[in-house]
Amino acid sequence: MSESSTQNLKDIIKIEYVKCLKDPIYFMKKYVKIQHPIRGTLPFLTYLFQDKTLSDLIKYDQNIILKSRQMGITTLVAAYSLWLMTFHENKEIICLSITQETSKSIVTKVRFANDNLPSWLKLKESEDNRLSLKLSNGSKIVAISSAGTAGRSGAASLLIIDEAAFIDNIDEIWLSSQYTLATGGKAVVLSTPNGVGNWFHKMWTESESGLNNMNRISLPWHHHPERNQKWRDDQTKLSGEKGAAQECDCEFSTSGNTVIDISLLQWYEKNHAIDPIEKRGIDKGYWIFKYPVAGKSYMVSADVARGDASDFSAAQIFDIETMEQVAEYKGKIPTKEYARALMTMATEYNNALLVIENANVGWAVIQEVLDNNYPNLFYSSSDLQYVDVETQMTNKINALEKKMTPGFTTSNKTRPLVISKLESYFRNKEVIVHSKRLIEELQVFIWKSGAVSAKAEAMDGYNDDLVMAIGIGLWIRDVALRLRKESNAATMAIVDRIGTSQAQQAYNNIKLINAGKSVNPFGVYNNPWQMHIGGPSIHGSKAEDLTWLLH
Repeated sequence: MSESSTQNLKDIIKIEYVKCLKDPIYFMKKYVKIQHPIRGTLPFLTYLFQDKTLSDLIKYDQNIILKSRQMGITTLVAAYSLWLMTFHENKEIICLSITQETSKSIVTKVRFANDNLPSWLKLKESEDNRLSLKLSNGSKIVAISSAGTAGRSGAASLLIIDEAAFIDNIDEIWLSSQYTLATGGKAVVLSTPNGVGNWFHKMWTESESGLNNMNRISLPWHHHPERNQKWRDDQTKLSGEKGAAQECDCEFSTSGNTVIDISLLQWYEKNHAIDPIEKRGIDKGYWIFKYPVAGKSYMVSADVARGDASDFSAAQIFDIETMEQVAEYKGKIPTKEYARALMTMATEYNNALLVIENANVGWAVIQEVLDNNYPNLFYSSSDLQYVDVETQMTNKINALEKKMTPGFTTSNKTRPLVISKLESYFRNKEVIVHSKRLIEELQVFIWKSGAVSAKAEAMDGYNDDLVMAIGIGLWIRDVALRLRKESNAATMAIVDRIGTSQAQQAYNNIKLINAGKSVNPFGVYNNPWQMHIGGPSIHGSKAEDLTWLLH
């Protein structure tokens, strides 16, 4: 080969090297080889969805990938790792999966791709064993097990967590990994879904709500250009409807017995979930979906945080007549400020009925409301706290004589009734909810088995504050309407039982009253300045002269 040809070759290699350095997609498509289970060794000709995914991996420090099976994303991450190692010195890449054996699959892919690089591009290996590969420039990749200290392996340039939804102690691993990433390392968390309630699902939903810095990448089956509806239908035959939805559609199906059927929640999410038209407050936790309308009646039902770090105060505002959610609050706020916020919300919504859960620190909120004389605070009787919704208080003679307590008490007797009412309203689609936060809470609101019976509550690591707030509101609304209806029915029944003579006497009394004359308890008019004070009849009764009131 002539000197000029050699120089030309060097120039070409230099140009190619620079292209590969600047563009990892170019590097992969032209020089990376992969092992296909059927077709054998092939060039890695990435699809458009893979190119976009790679761009996000480069752009963002933390990426969470919700993917269908067999999308080539693990292979893509392996090729990206090789690009980092080849063109950058002293990069350390940590691969972690369910087991150490599955973790090493990425290392194996990197090793195979490196072995098949052209000689001018390939770096020599300074270390090469089953679980790790180190290149001559100091960059290396290592597979580790999912032990609690897995993330404490020194400073990492890239942390890859594969099948994250299936790793039991992933929360501990993620916590420990923050020390290794503190120097500026990146993280890629990828998995098919494994129901709701696990760490992977939590990280995804928190990213949707802006509670963490992860960039979300969703890759359901139809992104792959070689897949069609027939392929998808075949997966249903192989895995069943639920299994295929989880494996192919990237749906977080339930991993527990949710109180509200998951299909119903998906219906609500599709048909009613919307973004708020306004977010208020320092924390932007007050979401407004519809502004108040003059003449409408609203209810504000509020759950008060217990005071620990994981608990939130929450309030739901809805139209009492249409049962449509119009606003919602969720946040961590001191009791006095929360009381004032609730009064502000309730006042804006036409002096709405304000229902506050009065357990524990709830009393502090209620006291602040009382001190400020809010005019429409909900009171409940001891009867109402555990009344059977089918047997109301229509047999009580004087409701005003009952001891009334401000707020609503959630007890072992009322909580099941509240949960039952919540489930009923959603099952019959009688309530309209717009909040994505509420729907997310309902997705992890499950029946947990107990020593005696199942209890409805949030999965471990989640909250049910918004759920309980709307549950209490629905129950109060339903019971209040039933009480009013039964009270009206009882009044009509009493009127119907009045005999003809009693009705005539009542009619005569009305005429006497209209004539300016008084009527005593027995229906006979007398001196208006005398008061009957006892006796079975007017003939044997005593009367007190009230004219002294005029002196």
